[in-house]
Amino acid sequence: MRWDGQRLEADDGALPELTRPDLALAGLVRSVRTPDFAGVTFHEVAAKSALNKVPAASAMPFRWTVNPMRGCLHACSYCFARPTHEYLELDAGRDFETQIVVKTNVVEVLRVELARPSWRREHVALGTNTDPYQRAEGRYRLMPGIIDALASSGTPFSVLTKGTLLRRDVPALVEASQRVPVGLAISLAVLDHDLQQSVEPGTPTARARLDLVRALREAGLPCGVLVAPVMPWLTDSVEHLDALLGELAAAGATGVTALPLHLRGSVKPWFLRWLASERPDLVGRYRRLYGSGAYVPTEYRDWLHARLRPLLAAHGFGSEASRQPDGAVRADEGSFPRGSIARWDWGGAAPPAAADLGSQPVLF
Repeated sequence: MRWDGQRLEADDGALPELTRPDLALAGLVRSVRTPDFAGVTFHEVAAKSALNKVPAASAMPFRWTVNPMRGCLHACSYCFARPTHEYLELDAGRDFETQIVVKTNVVEVLRVELARPSWRREHVALGTNTDPYQRAEGRYRLMPGIIDALASSGTPFSVLTKGTLLRRDVPALVEASQRVPVGLAISLAVLDHDLQQSVEPGTPTARARLDLVRALREAGLPCGVLVAPVMPWLTDSVEHLDALLGELAAAGATGVTALPLHLRGSVKPWFLRWLASERPDLVGRYRRLYGSGAYVPTEYRDWLHARLRPLLAAHGFGSEASRQPDGAVRADEGSFPRGSIARWDWGGAAPPAAADLGSQPVLF
């Protein structure tokens, strides 16, 4: 298996990397580089906790998360999680993609926390910050232990990922699902290969992720798909959405949640930099569409819902596609446990479904 050579216990030539003496990470054990991940530094830390409590005031429907890593090799230009790297005194651009913080003791710490008498076995969400199945998981192999710890303790959980490495853990997920409710969702919003490789260069191809959906369904596991972000003038046409939903239906997806792009904080200039390089003709439109904020007007959320609703129904994702308070469009068969990732609002409002200028001229 191609991941075997990247395992932490393998002799991969990793050497101490001391190029960031300015970096003061709590619990830092060592910083290393390895030939298998050119240009990437892994900062291995001993975490004091594994369970992260979501603030009560948050609109998220789950109260607990586990994030085995910080930063992400997927390098998605639009990633909402980029600003979280700034809390580590790293930047939200290249550092987010190349300075990966790994909680190497996360499994051991998690088992201790789940064994506490005070633990109420509430739903735990994975993939809410950075992807737990990004390529670095092939080196560190943290997820099998996390899955076992949660299932063994009677704790329901969900996983959201773009990473096809999840296929490695299908047997463990099947076993876990026999003990606790398990929600699985694959993030897939860009069907066009060239665009996908440009805007999210570290992710598996759309075809590989569709095959992952099939594998999960063949294993008897529910699998929803998060179509997010829907990007104005790039992936919001009827042709693209119809083709994507058709592929998802053929793969056996049990539900779809669609969310348009939002550009919060330092994500906005980073994405606009990508846009200026790849589609300079759209930069002005994006600036007018988003203005000084992170979200587009309510009219666009309504527009996206109106566009998606008949397409979802046509591909068998329910006769009614519900509009969520944040503007997300959701249609599924109820395969996700309450509080699963499928209901997450991704931080608040939902943005654009952009379309031909003639449909909404007043907004441009």
